[in-house]
Amino acid sequence: MQEPQIDIEALKKDENFINDLKKLEDEMRSQGSIDKGYKLLGTKLAIEASEDEINEIFTFIVNQAFDVLADYLTKHKGFNLNDPEELATTRAIYEHGIQRYSENDIKGSKEIFLVLHHTIEDNDLKDAMMIHACAVMAGHSFDNFIENLADTSSIDESDPTVFFIKSFTQPNDILLTMFAKYVKLGQNELKVLEENKS
Repeated sequence: MQEPQIDIEALKKDENFINDLKKLEDEMRSQGSIDKGYKLLGTKLAIEASEDEINEIFTFIVNQAFDVLADYLTKHKGFNLNDPEELATTRAIYEHGIQRYSENDIKGSKEIFLVLHHTIEDNDLKDAMMIHACAVMAGHSFDNFIENLADTSSIDESDPTVFFIKSFTQPNDILLTMFAKYVKLGQNELKVLEENKS
């Protein structure tokens, strides 16, 4: 059975739809909600909103996520991925890290992956973030990382953490052993965050 086609043009003129979007945007801003930001972004992309509108929401998401991250690092608080807001925040930081990596920003992407390793309260994702950071330090290009290290064939769309690359062509523990030298370097860089705990 074919999915019913959504009439995007009709939707753009539907007052209820417009009001719902406006309400979502107001809530996103008043609550500083990244989760609502992603919902709004998804809808705006679906209705093919202007590039300016999309960029504005994306900028809000990224800026808000890094404000939250700075606050969490100061408080030595980790991200609980069972909380939709914290999951959305982590996703925004991760996607920014991936963008930096794809643009060959070695220092920036490595730091983002290390900070995520430090703050995510989920052991599998913690390991995955360390593997990302090690791949960057070991000089793997982004394309090489996607083609040769990441395993994107086992994606489960119903998994709330589907936005993160966390399956690799080898088991995590083997990769972390292979990258042992870089794991040590990464852990040394993270000591600064640990030392500031006092």
